[in-house]
Amino acid sequence: MRLKKFILAGIMMLAAYSVNAQCSFRNTAFKSGEFLSYNLYYNWKFVWVKVGTASMYTVQSRYNGKPAYRGSLTTRGNGRLDDFFLLRDTLLCYNSLDLEPLYFRKGAREGDRYTVDEVYYSYSGNKINLRQHRIHADGENSWRKNTSTECVYDMMSIFLRARSFNPTSWKAGHIVKFPMADGKNNTNAQLLYQGKQTIKADNGHKYRCLKLAYQEQEDNGRYKSIVDFYVTDDSNHIPIRLDMYLRFGYAKAFLTNMKGIRSNIDSKIK
Repeated sequence: MRLKKFILAGIMMLAAYSVNAQCSFRNTAFKSGEFLSYNLYYNWKFVWVKVGTASMYTVQSRYNGKPAYRGSLTTRGNGRLDDFFLLRDTLLCYNSLDLEPLYFRKGAREGDRYTVDEVYYSYSGNKINLRQHRIHADGENSWRKNTSTECVYDMMSIFLRARSFNPTSWKAGHIVKFPMADGKNNTNAQLLYQGKQTIKADNGHKYRCLKLAYQEQEDNGRYKSIVDFYVTDDSNHIPIRLDMYLRFGYAKAFLTNMKGIRSNIDSKIK
């Protein structure tokens, strides 16, 4: 009987490992301590107005006692358009060192709405288990559980993973599809590669960039662009510019500074 228990436990451990292995991905793009900062602009009556700043920080930390990457993105307005458009977002994620999603949180204030989304990930058998939590604008809490045999991501974890994609053989129109989770819904999403462009950052330098459109599927089956990323055409894949299609309009972010970069920035145009 004891031998059977050991065998059963071993099978369960192998099954859990197979799911984690399926969702793991080798990080080739960033290291602990990377810090990126941005200027934010908003299109106000056909004029681009600087309305705030944003920062991304990735550091090795721990989650539930195990080593993990903690990634954060914060946006802060400067008050110029607060009467019309209030932007206060804080995003946080924990991923394993093999880039498996573990936890995601987004606190968003857009206009007079404030919502919180959380996603908790666990892996068992050949399935990914999600617990999704949303605090709605009226303060109501909603929870749901979801199980998938596919790897599921949130908007932070897919960003960390996508930076390690190898786009060498990609041609314009190449698509990577994946399920996307927030605190309430699961959505079909995709990254659409749209070729290369030269982008000037707010640090005064120009970079050869890959353009990636993050898109989500709507009820009519069509995909709608949420954010366009312009990332360096080198192994770091640093976001130099982001074009954001917001609920209340259109915004852009331009890189101002970078620290703790993993590899040489070969895409910088001298």
